[in-house]
Amino acid sequence: MASVRFGVLGTAKIAREKVIPALQRGQHTEVVALASRSGERAEAAADALDVPRALGSYEALLAEEAVEAVYIPLPNHLHVRWALRALDAGKHVLCEKPLALNADDAREVADAVRQHPRLKGMEAFMYRHHPQWQRAKAIIGEGALGTLRSVEATFSYFKTDPENIRNQPEAGGGALMDIGCYGISVARFLFGRTPKRVLGDAEPDPDLGIDRRTSAMMDFGQGGFASFTSATQQASHQRVSVFGTEGKIEIPIPFSAPPDAPARLLVTTGGETEEVVTEAADQFTRQGDRFARAVLEDSPVPTPLADAVENMRVLDAVRESAEEGAWVTC
Repeated sequence: MASVRFGVLGTAKIAREKVIPALQRGQHTEVVALASRSGERAEAAADALDVPRALGSYEALLAEEAVEAVYIPLPNHLHVRWALRALDAGKHVLCEKPLALNADDAREVADAVRQHPRLKGMEAFMYRHHPQWQRAKAIIGEGALGTLRSVEATFSYFKTDPENIRNQPEAGGGALMDIGCYGISVARFLFGRTPKRVLGDAEPDPDLGIDRRTSAMMDFGQGGFASFTSATQQASHQRVSVFGTEGKIEIPIPFSAPPDAPARLLVTTGGETEEVVTEAADQFTRQGDRFARAVLEDSPVPTPLADAVENMRVLDAVRESAEEGAWVTC
C-alpha cells in the first residue's frame, strides 16, 4: 500500500514510546528520519527505534527530500515556529497538541496551511481516533441519550520535577496547556460547537510558576454545559461522563486507552446499564493512518486546523476568566 514518509523533530518521550512505534505499524505511514539538536541523541533514538536516518538538527531533517511529512512532538512553545518552517520546506505537518500558545498563533499556522494548498496540517488530538470515541459520538448522534445536556471531564497526574517541560511556564507548561486542553476538546467534540462563555479557576504553583490545577465551566447554550478539572499535582486519574435527558455514558479511560486491550463504555438508558466494548486499537496508529490517507488522497484531514484555532480560543478564554474571576465570552 502507498505510505507517507514521516520525519520526527525531537526525541520527546511521547515520540519514542508512543508515536514512532505507532507510525511504524501503520498501513500508510513509515518513519524515515529522526532529528535532535544533539547528533548523539538522534543516533541513539534512531538505533533503538530502527529509524533509518538520524540527523543532528531540525533544519537538516526539513531539507531531507525523502521526508514528506513532519511529526512535531517538541515543547509547546516551539510548535508554531517549526510547523511554519516545515510548511515552508514543503512538508505536511502533524503537530502535537496544543498547536500553539494562544489562538492568534494557532491562526497563523492555519493561515500558512491555506497558503500551501497542496499541504496538510493537523493538530494531534489522538483520542478522537479511538473506536470508543467514535462509538460514543454515534450513540449520542443516534439520540440514545436524548438531548445532550452535560459533559464532565477529569484528567490529572502528579509531577513536581522542575526539569520536566510540563513544569516550565516559559515553554508553555502547566495543567491547562498540557491536559486541560483535552477537557475543552472533548466537550466541543461531543456538542459539535464552541461554548458561548466560560468560567475558569486556576491554582498556581508558587515555586514552579505554572498552574498546577485549572478547572472550568463551559456554557454551550441551548441547555448544554460542560466542566473539567486538569491537575498536575493530584492523584493520577482520568474519566469522562456524558449526560443526556434520557441516559448517560461513562468512559473510564478516555484519553490513554491501552493499544492492546478492548475499551469499554458504560451506557445507561432506560434505567439499565450496558457495557459496550470496542476493539483494541492504537489511537496513535489510527491517527497517523487517517492523516496519511488525507495526504495520499488529497482529501480533508479528519480534524481541520480551524478546530485547533477554536480550541485555543476557548483555552484563552478560560485563562482570561481565571485571571479576572468572572465569566468570559468566547
